[in-house]
Amino acid sequence: MKFTENALNILTTKSFKGIGRSWIKKYIKGDENISRIIFLINEYSKQEEIITEDFFNYKKSEILKEISLLTNNCDGLTAIGDDDFPTIRGNVKDGDYPIFLFYKGNLNLLNFTNINIAVIGLLNPTDSIIEREKKLVREIINNNCTIVSGLALGCDTVAHKESLQNGKTIAILPNHLGKITPSSNKSLSEDILKKDGLLITEYYNDFNSARELSSRYKDRDRLQALFSDAVVLAASYSPDSGKIWNLIGKFDSGARLAMEFAREYNIYTAVMYDENIDFNDPMFDLNRKLLNDSKKTILLKQKNLQELISKIRISKNNINQQALLFE
Repeated sequence: MKFTENALNILTTKSFKGIGRSWIKKYIKGDENISRIIFLINEYSKQEEIITEDFFNYKKSEILKEISLLTNNCDGLTAIGDDDFPTIRGNVKDGDYPIFLFYKGNLNLLNFTNINIAVIGLLNPTDSIIEREKKLVREIINNNCTIVSGLALGCDTVAHKESLQNGKTIAILPNHLGKITPSSNKSLSEDILKKDGLLITEYYNDFNSARELSSRYKDRDRLQALFSDAVVLAASYSPDSGKIWNLIGKFDSGARLAMEFAREYNIYTAVMYDENIDFNDPMFDLNRKLLNDSKKTILLKQKNLQELISKIRISKNNINQQALLFE
């Protein structure tokens, strides 16, 4: 597994009490030695006891043992300050900013110059929704974009599988790379890698409770947004679908969270929706709600999909040109 001393130091730092993404983003730049890191922890964290270099190195060695268990399931670990750590999209607050990633596959797919579009949705799409989503994914791939999704069942699986027909895809996982979640998509994860795709996660160990897993799913949804130039919703119930349609079950979804993160980060959001056939379909409740709630949400059609991708491409070119001026 490939990683730098910096990445291992950041992973160790996050293991201390009161230290999260926001703290690390504020205090760590990526070039600190251990003495400097220990000073920052003792001076500015909520640690009750003084941290020594010996104790820091002990925790570091224990973490190294854990990540070594990933063996061939993981190609590497990258962290802020590393040359290969990817640039995020959008305007992201420090608490949401990723500070390290475990990966397997083509990490270059996260390069800022690459156009990444997330396609997400519900777990149980109808055959009609599946066919419409496949067509949408094909159009995105034909415009030289990479598909991002969460490897979940349903719409995520459709997005990944269809992208493999003629393109590449990135899967963002809620568990470590040695335990693909859901397990039924392990073969799909292998297919993604065979086609020069990418698997990423923020985790190197198992979750300990249902509550922790729920938190990991939320974090996965945020990564789908901040590593994408646009987030497209194929179909999803809304939280109040049960009440509206007198249905029984849990109807909130990670798709809603990913769309909310995208809007918060000022990343393009778009939905697949046809008023003529979807108006009375509860599986499009969230799509309908997003269109009604925000004029910024794009109703996707073939023409404006190409316009959206052109806008993204122009914006990236402008940013790259501005960056060259300051080199």
